[in-house]
Amino acid sequence: MSSWFISIAVIALFFGGRAEAQPHREPGIPDAYKDPRLPVETRVKDLLSRMTPEEKFWQLFMLSTNRIEDIGRCDRGAFGFQVGSFGHSACSAAFVDSMQRFFVEKTRLGIPVIPFDEALHGLVHPDATVFPQAIALAASFDTSLMHAVSKAIAVECRGRGIRQVLSPVVNIASDVRWGRTEETYGEDPFLSSQMGAAFVSEFEKLGVVTTPKHFIANVGDGGRDSYPIHLSERLLREIHLPPFAACILRGGSRSIMTSYNSLDGTPCTANAWLNDTLLKKELGFEGFVISDACAVGGANTLHFTTGGFAESARRAIESGLDVIFQTSYDHHSLFLKPFVDGSIDRGIIDRAVARVLSVKFELGLFDNPYIDSAEDAPGAKEHVRPTIEAANLVGSKEHVRLALEATNLVGSKEHVLLAREAALRSIVLLKNEVGTLPLDETIRSLAVIGADAVEARLGGYSGAGTRRIGILEGIRERAGRSVGVEYAAGCGRNAGAQRTGETDIESAVKLAGQSDVVIVVAGIDEGEFRDRASLGLPGRQEELIERVAAAGKPVVVVLVGGSAVTMTRWLDKVSAVLEVWYPGEQGGHAVAGILFGDFNPAGRLPVTFPAAEGQLPLVYNHKPTGRGDDYYDLSGEPLFPFGFGLSYTSFEYGDLSFDRARISPSDSTAVRFKVKNIGPREGDEVVQLYIRDEIASLSRPVAELKGFERVRLMPGEAKELSFVITPEMLSMLGGDMKPIVEPGDFRIMIGSSSKDIRLRGILTVDN
Repeated sequence: MSSWFISIAVIALFFGGRAEAQPHREPGIPDAYKDPRLPVETRVKDLLSRMTPEEKFWQLFMLSTNRIEDIGRCDRGAFGFQVGSFGHSACSAAFVDSMQRFFVEKTRLGIPVIPFDEALHGLVHPDATVFPQAIALAASFDTSLMHAVSKAIAVECRGRGIRQVLSPVVNIASDVRWGRTEETYGEDPFLSSQMGAAFVSEFEKLGVVTTPKHFIANVGDGGRDSYPIHLSERLLREIHLPPFAACILRGGSRSIMTSYNSLDGTPCTANAWLNDTLLKKELGFEGFVISDACAVGGANTLHFTTGGFAESARRAIESGLDVIFQTSYDHHSLFLKPFVDGSIDRGIIDRAVARVLSVKFELGLFDNPYIDSAEDAPGAKEHVRPTIEAANLVGSKEHVRLALEATNLVGSKEHVLLAREAALRSIVLLKNEVGTLPLDETIRSLAVIGADAVEARLGGYSGAGTRRIGILEGIRERAGRSVGVEYAAGCGRNAGAQRTGETDIESAVKLAGQSDVVIVVAGIDEGEFRDRASLGLPGRQEELIERVAAAGKPVVVVLVGGSAVTMTRWLDKVSAVLEVWYPGEQGGHAVAGILFGDFNPAGRLPVTFPAAEGQLPLVYNHKPTGRGDDYYDLSGEPLFPFGFGLSYTSFEYGDLSFDRARISPSDSTAVRFKVKNIGPREGDEVVQLYIRDEIASLSRPVAELKGFERVRLMPGEAKELSFVITPEMLSMLGGDMKPIVEPGDFRIMIGSSSKDIRLRGILTVDN
């Protein structure tokens, strides 16, 4: 009997014993909240009037638990459950339907739950398609690709019954020592905004609530996760707020997650300025605010600002938090008291509950609570019928029919191919000396060295990747019989555990000397609670690269990881360097395709790569210094700047012009220019627009990314491109923290990276 069937049987047996808790019907009073013809506001008001204080509390309590019996213990309802926390056997449409059936049919008011999970770069479920990590998707500089990837993940979520995802991470990676840099879209607020809005919009259109996180900044001094934040309001608004605002105002996000850390001494879970003033009143956010897992209790145990969990809950809810996220059912007793004894004003509780219920009504959960599954047999692969009902989507008050073809579901061929395409577009070529890449057709032997060549790591918050292709496997498949591919482990990332490291390194060096070209695949260790003090390759990998390079053969280093790596020790000794990030389940095929020249790399760095850790934090869009940028013993320049990436071909820029070079503060204009492929191969160029306010009333960044476009050109082909420059792109926050476009000159810079500016012009804003 399959574990999947056992889980469903356990749920049925456990829930079946609670038949006495039938949905409530008050005599003579119609259940208005059950009438789909009524407006959501009316239904919410009616349902609130019927709820007890304890039932209201449970709508503000979301759970991640590995005990199936906890579902049945929630006989007063619940916000929802993290489906993946129950284990792989529960990750099915039938399981979610069984859970939902208990709440709809066995609790007093029949309030459905929101099944939620993680979906950072693919639903964290068995068999779900694993796309490249978030930082890799950002490196594509391709919002069309992000829309496609996001839609694919959203479809797979709907197919499994997931109606909320705790994604994306739109925090700004201002310090690459932060272990969660891999989860972000990089250091730039504009790029993060574009990618974040593209990601959330496809989910919200398909009736899956998105949860941008962690509001508002989650990395502090030293690049350490959840460290206290002491940033000025100006910096928060200029750099950290824009991606959240874009997800809400442009993408339609209906949930926000707060961060673990404190802001100016107040835990973010209980920060009224963040969660009420800034988010709800200023941005007009109408969804619900949730805490990070166990963060409300952490206001006491970590920040030492309250006398207990009940007080932490009271302060959080009164300060604008709506939902407490915990990892155990038993924790509810620690928070319940202020919700039922009058410590929290009833109006505050009702407003929080109304936000949750409104979204549940908008999702259609009250009227169509179950998954439209074509096959219900235990162990069968779930499919979603061609149409799924979804109500009240962003920008629409009508019910719409969403055509979801069964072939586009979990693990489909189309999604697998999209994962490969996304990986190809995200890979960044950092160095390519004397045309080492793509590999010459005349080579007959390749040495592939390094544990990461076979591990096929997927990055944080990832599914199992049951179809994942490692780099070694991808190279061998692409090379075929014409090229001999031999492998040596060399050494791992952990020097202490590598007892046979010297022998393995010697074997790798010997293999390198016998091969035409050497490919060293090296990786870093990072992730949540895994911040890095050193950005060098861990273990003995740098020694491995040096000794292999000494064999005298061309060496290509393939870097696996989600953040910056320092390379001073070995960069000059190798011929080529590829940053492949965590390239997803099809990463092996993609890396091989780049190496052999089947695809021309055009990824760009979404974070600055420093030359040394002592330069950190180091970002391209800093404000001017009072004197200089350099250190006494080191340049202030990065190893590789933001936006950097090479190609197998070359591009020429020219003919810059403005539609109007002088405009008023409320006007827009267009800057036009030409880009030509002057090299021998077809390729993509990522054209980047940077703007600098030449003279302003307040200090402004030396450059700000305000536009980008990825364009494909054949050899000899030229295209005229343009960017529309709007007042928003020229605006700054004035002394009153309000947006303003000040008259004066703006330097318009167009190029291939933040440091490789090819065209410059001056746009003047008149009084």
